[in-house]
Amino acid sequence: MMNSLTTALEFRGVTKGFSLPNSNDTQVAINDVNFNVRPGEFVAIVGPSGCGKSTILNMTAGLYQPSSGEVYVSGQQVTNPNSHVGFMLQKDLLLPWRTIVGNVEFGLEARGMGKDERRDVALSELKRCHLEDFANHYPYQLSGGMRQRAALARTLAINPDIILLDEPFSALDAQTKLLLQQNFGETIQSTGVTTLLITHDLSEAVFMADRILVLSERPATVIEEIIVELPDRGNLLARRKSPKASEYISRLFELLKLEARTL
Repeated sequence: MMNSLTTALEFRGVTKGFSLPNSNDTQVAINDVNFNVRPGEFVAIVGPSGCGKSTILNMTAGLYQPSSGEVYVSGQQVTNPNSHVGFMLQKDLLLPWRTIVGNVEFGLEARGMGKDERRDVALSELKRCHLEDFANHYPYQLSGGMRQRAALARTLAINPDIILLDEPFSALDAQTKLLLQQNFGETIQSTGVTTLLITHDLSEAVFMADRILVLSERPATVIEEIIVELPDRGNLLARRKSPKASEYISRLFELLKLEARTL
């Protein structure tokens, strides 16, 4: 087990069950899950549909508490909603009545940061995400990919210890998805922020992550950990061209098919 001072996120023997409606029974989503994520590392989680990937993100954010076991972020046990975690979903959830810069400022405003300071931070993050020319636009004036970049800027603005990405590219067309994966990869690497991604896209996991955790069918546990040894993850094109990438993708398919045969 890693020392907490060198661990951004740690799950220690975590099990989570949910009570079934109109029943005394409990459905176990994840069972005895153990893993850790180092500061600055980008880890992807893959597994069969409905296996509990989102449960892991929600527990990291403190939205759920373990039935047993412990979750730690930056060495502190997570016992309630965690303000040190940034969460990005499939939908950008931008407020339509606010400008883009106003949306990026929102989290800072909620934390009591002064007007001038939060505007400076928001504009800096929009520049990092290549959106500085659209600061005074409204969400409806931006493409889907640009809105997701604005959502990333909003997430980075609060300076989170960890960013949680829940299928952030799944609603986009193929071309936009590739461009946004490249943009996110570059931006996240430039910040050095720890990142946890869940995805059904096995190639996305390989192209973007330093390490991949493979989950079993529900109740999920970690069945394999794959260290991705590819070119710098800020360079998606180089990663896609690497012959080793297809080997990693093939291995993920084998693991998931193996799990399917045990149903």
